[in-house]
Order: sequence, then C-alpha cells, then structure tokens
Amino acid sequence: MNVELVMQELEALGKERLKKMYLSNGAREPLFGVATGEMKPIFKKTKLNQALAEQLYATGNYDAMYYAGIIAEPNSMTEADFDRWMDAAYFYMLSDFVVAVTLAEADIAQDVADKWIASGEDLRMSAGWSCYCWLLGSRPDSEFAESKLTKMLEQVKNTIHDAPERTKYSMNNFIYTVATSYLPLHDRALAAAKAVGPIEVKNDKGKSKLLNGVENIQKMVEKGKVGFKRKHVRC
Repeated sequence: MNVELVMQELEALGKERLKKMYLSNGAREPLFGVATGEMKPIFKKTKLNQALAEQLYATGNYDAMYYAGIIAEPNSMTEADFDRWMDAAYFYMLSDFVVAVTLAEADIAQDVADKWIASGEDLRMSAGWSCYCWLLGSRPDSEFAESKLTKMLEQVKNTIHDAPERTKYSMNNFIYTVATSYLPLHDRALAAAKAVGPIEVKNDKGKSKLLNGVENIQKMVEKGKVGFKRKHVRC
C-alpha cells in the first residue's frame, strides 16, 4: 500500500465523535477521528514499513501520524529521526503515545529518553519519562540499572511539583510504573509517592485536578499485579 491508499482507508474509518474528542485533547486539523483499534486491518496490508511510516508522519494528520507509529521500525531509526518526530509532536497524544512508544522498542531508547528528560522542554521531558514507563512495563528488570532508577526517583520526588504541566503526568506515571513493574524498587517508589503526595495539574483551560500516585499503586498491590509486564509496547 502507498500513502494515498492508507489515507483513504483512514478517512473511511473516521468518526465525528472521536474527532471532537481528539480535538478537545489538543489535536488539530487535519485529522479524521479514527479509533486506534480499527487500524489493525490496515496493518495486515502494510505490515511494518519505515518508509511508509515516514511519509504518513510527515502528513501532519493526527490519525496518519498515529498509524505511522504502529508500522515504524524503531531500530532502523536514529536519534536524529526520533528528534525529528518529536519536533512534529505538537501535543501529548503524539509525544507520549506515538513517539515515546516507538522509541521504547528501539535499542537506543534509554540514551534518547535521558536527553529528552534533560531538555527542559515540556513535551520532550514528558516523552522521556513516558518512554521509561513503556520500557519498565515491558522489559525485564535486568535491563535497568537500579542505581540509575533510584536517582531518577529522587529527581521526580524533588522536582515534580515545579515541573511543567504535561511532565507532571509522566513523572507521576514514572513513580507508579517503578512501583508496579520494577520489583527491586517497589518499596522505594511507594515511599516516593507518599513523600510527593497529591500532585495538582492544570489543563489548557486552567482547570485543576489532583493526581494521587499512592492510591493507584495500592490498587495494583491489592490486585496482586505488582511486577506486571506487558508482552508488547505497541498495539
């Protein structure tokens, strides 16, 4: 399949209700409003295809950019490629759920994520922390340096309340993911969540809500799901 045919199939799957929901979350035109689960039949025709992924991502169409993440070949992408994708990721559903997810399947994931976390840019920082969440939730504990993750927990504990708004979400999710998916630091991550307490985040309209990491961790403990790993990062 070429880019024109994929765009036609995506457009046919678009729903006005989903389009409005994506727009309310920060997406912008052009987009069709496609449910991600409905993209699977297209994947059977394209399979993984980095060249096609690049063409689709370059359209600027949100649904096409999302689908690009599904068919990308992460280990064929360089750090510069991931930076280029991040440059075009204009809101969190792209930065955290397309670019960070794709990066999480690449061998260079931790190196790139570390640079994004240190960047000082909200969406890049958010994507960096999110990438670690995807990594921790899918890769064996042995792939991570406990000392490094301990330092990262301390960094979150000390800076989360002053972090940019989107980064707060991802930092909070990092504590939760360490506590629930990385067994060696479960107790330390739970202690960090208690020390941080509720985190106030504001949306674009100025409305506030509180994130409570402790409650979410306790729910996983009660369900006996500590140590949970998913088989695949991408759908």
